[in-house]
Amino acid sequence: MNTTDAVTFWDGIHAAHPAATDPRPNVRLTEVVADLPPGRVLDLGCGGGGDALWLARRGWQVTAVDISAVAVERLTDLARSRGLGDLVAAERHDLDASFPQGRFDLVSAHYLQTFFALDRAAVLRSAAHALRPGGRLLVVDHGSVAPWSWNQDPDARFPSPQEVAEGIALDPASWTVERADAPRRIATGPDGRTAEVTDHVLIVRRTA
Repeated sequence: MNTTDAVTFWDGIHAAHPAATDPRPNVRLTEVVADLPPGRVLDLGCGGGGDALWLARRGWQVTAVDISAVAVERLTDLARSRGLGDLVAAERHDLDASFPQGRFDLVSAHYLQTFFALDRAAVLRSAAHALRPGGRLLVVDHGSVAPWSWNQDPDARFPSPQEVAEGIALDPASWTVERADAPRRIATGPDGRTAEVTDHVLIVRRTA
């Protein structure tokens, strides 16, 4: 599947649902970032914008990226309507072809998993190189299949955080793995159902 297919698919996914008026942030983001001082953050795959708005409300300068122009336009409108337009810059990028400019104190990639062609290791490597010294790359992946997931393949395999770190292949002299684990939580699906799910959490800190 090519880039045109991916853009059409994700634009269709967002357009098929009303724009969220108060999108929720991801749980792992709020846990990890709550005690960090605000700085510049890059949100890869911003989707409905819950993470970007939560970060902006806490004083972060946010660059939010998505392949869907619908998602980018909606987030721009939401940020402006909440007085956060100066803190949120939403940009459309096909991350296989372009990467946002700038240096960041945090790069957040939540569930950046797709069945479309994407060199994810290269994208995450670019993200790590976009960090300022002391900055962190937070990667949160699905570690299990939720009952409401579009992917119900019983043979689906989810790379561990350690495998993701190995795939990024960063020089240990300049980047340190601070966390690599698989916590569980109770999640709520779009239809209100709840289920225990596993997240794969990787945090890499740039030391030099």
